[in-house]
Amino acid sequence: LRYSVSGLAVGVGGIVAAFAIGDVAAVLLGIADSFLSPSALFLGTVATATSVGLTARLLSERKKMGSPEGVTILAAAVFDDVLGIVVLALVVAVSRAQGTQTAAEWSHIVSIGAKAMGFWIFFTAAGLLLARRLTQLLKKLHSMTTIASVCVGLALLVAGLSEMAGLAMIIGAYIVGLSLAQTDIAYELQERLRSLYDFLIPIFFCVMGMLVDFSAVKGVWLGAMVFGLAGIAAKILGCGIPAWFTGFNLRGAIRVGAGMISRAEVALIVAGIGLSSNIISPEVFGIAVSLTMLSTLVAPPLIVWAFQGGSGLRVAVREKPEEEIQSVTLELPSAELAEFLVSRINRAFRAEEYFVHRLHTDTPTWQIRKEDISFTIIQDDRRVILNMPVRYQHIARFIVLEEILNLSEFLESVRKMQSPQDMGTELLKGAFD
Repeated sequence: LRYSVSGLAVGVGGIVAAFAIGDVAAVLLGIADSFLSPSALFLGTVATATSVGLTARLLSERKKMGSPEGVTILAAAVFDDVLGIVVLALVVAVSRAQGTQTAAEWSHIVSIGAKAMGFWIFFTAAGLLLARRLTQLLKKLHSMTTIASVCVGLALLVAGLSEMAGLAMIIGAYIVGLSLAQTDIAYELQERLRSLYDFLIPIFFCVMGMLVDFSAVKGVWLGAMVFGLAGIAAKILGCGIPAWFTGFNLRGAIRVGAGMISRAEVALIVAGIGLSSNIISPEVFGIAVSLTMLSTLVAPPLIVWAFQGGSGLRVAVREKPEEEIQSVTLELPSAELAEFLVSRINRAFRAEEYFVHRLHTDTPTWQIRKEDISFTIIQDDRRVILNMPVRYQHIARFIVLEEILNLSEFLESVRKMQSPQDMGTELLKGAFD
């Protein structure tokens, strides 16, 4: 939220500049006849796509994820994704309208575009407003596997409605994902669907590669290189200039621009939609793929170079007040007992219908979430650290205290057990007969 203004400016700037430069480059290179031809519109849309997965991994490795530039890039990626899907919706609607109508019938094209935007706005608003109520109903199924299956079915249903409305299927599926991302079952859904994701992603990239016709691209390889470089420059300028106007210096603006140039799956999906719909030719598809490949190769070394040096801010950013977090540290006699207590605490929260999941960190860390309530538990050797928002601290304190009392009773009952020596003698009796 602190960098949301910068992120919005960077996301919008990158979308506008990339689309404009991509569209104009398509005409100047002779790929399209006019700025409103389907080929030019689709190449402009391909140029807008941003994939910050590669950037995020590089920033994480260099401990720059929490830097002002890193947070701004991630914030801009959120706006970039949403705006990019909106642009795709409009371009698909206009391109399909042009395929069935003459160029002069603008009223029909505008009508199709308005219907596409109406579909997008209605289903997005409905999804965001009804997501929590929907998850409350889904929780009554009492099986995360079943819930995940229902959510996949819902995504396919809205994707089909999107296709019927004249949009791309990815738009409907994206709306469902965007809506469910706001709920407390989001992480559980990701974990349940990860195997499906891992299975389909290689197939997707394989099919995209098979669609490339190198014999068709051979004649326009120079134009493909120029278009790729133009797409990279568009993101650097389109994202870097708004970053400079929102408090970053030249170094910081270049860092933000460099972090936004990578394209991957979304760009390929857009190009694949155009090719499968016969809106663009194999030559244009190959040019779109070349932008993806070139930006993926250029991004890593450029990001590493850009993040060398000092601060990327012109002036120190005044910190906005954040929600106060209280931290309680419990010291236990051993790491094994600490691990046992954490397992009991997690089980107690699950019994209260909280979702508990292990974070991918070096130190064992769990996030506990239910609707807007969120806690974090960290086990650091013999210490158990509980981080909790002040306004919800009483919930966490009572649950943890109850588990500590239960643990104390459990340990007391263990002391009253038969001595280990006697139990061992009983177990070994007759073992060597």
